[in-house]
Amino acid sequence: MDPAVAGLAFVAIFLVELPDKTFLATLVLSTRYRPVLVWLGVGLAFALQTGIAVLLGKVASLLPTTAVQLLALTLFLIGAVVLFREGRSHHSAAEDGEEYAAKAGDVHGAKVVLASFLVLFAAEWGDLSQLLTLTMVAKYHDPVSVFVGALSALLVVSGLAVVLGSALLRWIPLHVLHYAGAAICLVLAGVTATEILT
Repeated sequence: MDPAVAGLAFVAIFLVELPDKTFLATLVLSTRYRPVLVWLGVGLAFALQTGIAVLLGKVASLLPTTAVQLLALTLFLIGAVVLFREGRSHHSAAEDGEEYAAKAGDVHGAKVVLASFLVLFAAEWGDLSQLLTLTMVAKYHDPVSVFVGALSALLVVSGLAVVLGSALLRWIPLHVLHYAGAAICLVLAGVTATEILT
């Protein structure tokens, strides 16, 4: 495992997911149900989603290097645009999160874990973090490092949502987090463009 690749995956996914619906959905679910059960369900969903992204990235790594780099560049630029637009729209935590909490219904115990798993698994399918994970595996050819970094970032983000969610949103406006994620995507796009040109 390469700590540098794992660290890069962690930072990129952390900054992309912190202002994302993942954080908001986990925050709202943890206000309705036992936070540790919500975090467990969310963590299981992330492990499966990240595993799928890593497997798809491994397949994509078989493509020619230039094709992988162009795909990575495109996804990073799309990610930057999406996050920038979300930052401008100033979505409120209550509005976004209520949708996900409503999907969970009234559940207890092991059903909270399952409901949290299903809500986050559905919400994250094809999400920017999953696409970035896929791209990083294809680009760096290190699925274990990317998996560890990406999953760690997702678990930390959901843990923050469970423990500090509403307080964090009072300190750092949501649109600032979106802009930080967009900036990271632009940096990654710039690095990839430089690799393509050299």
